[in-house]
Amino acid sequence: MKLIDEFRDKALAERLLSKIKEFGSLRANIMEVCGTHTVVIFKQGLKGMLPDNINLLSGPGCPVCVTSQEDVDKAIELAKNREVIVTTFGDLVRVPGTNSSLEEEKASGADVRVIYSPRDALRIARENPAKKVVLLAIGFETTSPLIAASVLDARKEKMGNFFIFSTHKLIPPVMEALLESREVKIDGFICPGHVSVTIGSSAYRHIAQRYKVSCVIAGFEPLDVLQSVFMLLKQIKQNRAEVEIEYFRAVKTEGNRIAQELISEVFETADVKWRGLGIIPNSGLRLRKEFSEFDAEKELRLRPRESKENPDCACGEVLRGVKRPTQCKLYGRLCTPEEPYGPCMVSSEGTCAAYYKYS
Repeated sequence: MKLIDEFRDKALAERLLSKIKEFGSLRANIMEVCGTHTVVIFKQGLKGMLPDNINLLSGPGCPVCVTSQEDVDKAIELAKNREVIVTTFGDLVRVPGTNSSLEEEKASGADVRVIYSPRDALRIARENPAKKVVLLAIGFETTSPLIAASVLDARKEKMGNFFIFSTHKLIPPVMEALLESREVKIDGFICPGHVSVTIGSSAYRHIAQRYKVSCVIAGFEPLDVLQSVFMLLKQIKQNRAEVEIEYFRAVKTEGNRIAQELISEVFETADVKWRGLGIIPNSGLRLRKEFSEFDAEKELRLRPRESKENPDCACGEVLRGVKRPTQCKLYGRLCTPEEPYGPCMVSSEGTCAAYYKYS
């Protein structure tokens, strides 16, 4: 508790805010690309504390939110197969597909189980040898090493009824896509702490060098975020574009080599579709050919119907930082956490959900 209290010290926060206000003549758009940072920013009221010249934007940092409608529909199609047990992390259950959701399918008799670790999915596969158990592998570089390890364990145990449906996404490529689109001016990125523990600060170096955009890897306490904003403003003021680590208590330049090796052993990069951003080259992970027997999409021959997003849902624009949640015509009227129309209102790390709960 002492460590947490130190990162929530009111006097230190006031000193940092005073330092930030010294950049009063500098206008800057700063985007976080991590759902946990989004929640911290809204929950702790950091937006309201910062001066008007600093504009915080929420980017595509929620893995459930960026999962394409097509992939959500494929997951629902898997659940409709009564020979299949679908295992998933909690938030995805309530995400609306084109015509249904995993929650609705579960209510209709589908075997959909919420898990907390890939090990749970392996256990379920062992306990149900007559069923095909599919793990919905959703997440960024934080969760992909764990999924890779589960595939290796399944191979070691010669499990023939364990499969994964990989919709893993990678953070650096989407940051590049946002900059390439030039839809929103981004002066600096608050880079995700959890992801960076795996990939290290070196993974962002080419972004700073090529696009001349400042990057700071931040922790998840209020003072972490404020400190990262201060560090970014210093870079922008000095016309520097570098990658700095604020979250030095957990992140190293080279990242976690063991985790990186696990990912590269089991997965290879692929062009994948993101909600609101379309297909981004080499921004996702798919199983290597030597692990194809664990690929649910291939082995179970998924053929979902045509996918359609709700045209009134602005989730895509919110993920790109183009719109605030309140600029969506559904927000707070038809779309609420109790009855969500889009994934940004479903996930606890979604921008709309955080905005609704804390603003």
